[in-house]
Amino acid sequence: MAAKKYGKKAQDKVEKTMHERKKGTLKSGGSGKKVTSRKQAIAIGLSEARREGGKVPSKKSSKKSPSKKASAKRSKKASSKKSTSKKSTKKSSKKK
Repeated sequence: MAAKKYGKKAQDKVEKTMHERKKGTLKSGGSGKKVTSRKQAIAIGLSEARREGGKVPSKKSSKKSPSKKASAKRSKKASSKKSTSKKSTKKSSKKK
């Protein structure tokens, strides 16, 4: 039998935050604005359960794929080379 990902405490916390969201009393931590998003309410409930030691998987880290980083570096290098070649042609024309 497969092990459960989430414990009872996590389930209770998420249920509580969903009720608060429906009532309109759930507020976000940093800004204190009212939470209307279902996904954000679930995230808040899981975060609270995690803080209290409930069985909740760790957060997924937002990693960028290496191919995007490499392509961004290539484009920066290419644009810097273009800008330097333009400058050198302008200087050489002024000297004549």
